[in-house]
Amino acid sequence: MPVDKTLKLKGTDLIHGDSAFAASEVAPSISVSTTFRALNPLEQASTGLTDVDFRNPTRHGYSRYTQQVSTRAEHILSRINIITKVPPQALVFYRPKRIAIRGGYHGCHATIAVYQKSQDVKVDLIDLDADYRPGDLCWLETPLNPTGESRDIQYYADKIHKVGGNLLVDSTFGPPPLQYPFRFGADCVLHSGTKYFGGHSDLLAGVLVVKTREDWNTLHTDRTYLGSMMGSLESWLLLRSLRTLHLRVPRQSASATVIAQWLNSIAKTQVGETYDGVPGGIISKVWHSSLQGKDDRGFDPAKQMQGGWNATFAVLFSKPDYALKFPHVTKYFVPATSLGGVESLVEHRIQSDPSADPRLIRLSIGVEDVDDLKADIKQALQVVATTKAKL
Repeated sequence: MPVDKTLKLKGTDLIHGDSAFAASEVAPSISVSTTFRALNPLEQASTGLTDVDFRNPTRHGYSRYTQQVSTRAEHILSRINIITKVPPQALVFYRPKRIAIRGGYHGCHATIAVYQKSQDVKVDLIDLDADYRPGDLCWLETPLNPTGESRDIQYYADKIHKVGGNLLVDSTFGPPPLQYPFRFGADCVLHSGTKYFGGHSDLLAGVLVVKTREDWNTLHTDRTYLGSMMGSLESWLLLRSLRTLHLRVPRQSASATVIAQWLNSIAKTQVGETYDGVPGGIISKVWHSSLQGKDDRGFDPAKQMQGGWNATFAVLFSKPDYALKFPHVTKYFVPATSLGGVESLVEHRIQSDPSADPRLIRLSIGVEDVDDLKADIKQALQVVATTKAKL
């Protein structure tokens, strides 16, 4: 099943893309059964599970293979360029000799370490801009966690494909409709379904995106025997959330862009001056794809993020004490890790990633009114400024 590169995120697909499995119910129900009654061969011809089309099952045998709500969720995901939903199994799938990676989410680096331990193999890590060899996997995260900066997918796709390697793109910060990595040469796309696909801070899920039915079949087998399929409740929550993906993400993107550019103006304000009532010198830097512009190779993030800018980004305070204080004097921003939910979150990044700069704050913008969020940030910055002598 080749990927349709012209595909757009449509609310109709998100709401009705699983209609073939909906029967008479409007809202999907949850089946908590892990196993299902087998067909009686005396009454109906059957070869067991070997005759089941796992992409389009007419019956279920064992939830390790299929079950109603996970199948429905997969069909919705398929309509937005996603063919299967599984945790990050790309390393098992590709079995790379080396991995080109730089920075990004610390959990991805931990996943690589676990893979090396479990397989008893030594996989060398190289920089993204190192020379590639056959057998390499380029692991490209864009936009980048936690800063929200974009990287050039097409450039790294061309580079890795020249040696016969593969490009995996972690697009968690750039969900549909913001970014479609297959349009720029990605071989596989990874999402944390916990974030924007889930959107309500109440489920854990991982997603791998593949381009062909053959790859889907391989990943489905891997998922079955690695035990990494989603449970009924998580699938049901994911299916519920996908119905509003086209409403939530553009709203979050638009608000985040306004806030990031406003904060950037504050960051440029000198000590002793104010911008919009906020003293200069509190914030040193703001990262966001909309603030990048073209790089030395001519990469323009706007051409890659065709549906809008990322809704999660980072702010660097001028002092660690400011960053420590800020999350706990906000009103609407919840001080918590994770991102992508309908509620705005603020995280002192070092609390979850010990390698982070202690001055760094990550903001995940929700669906609240943008003026209310700006006002909340403004009052929090004013509190930080007036209490700095006590910190």
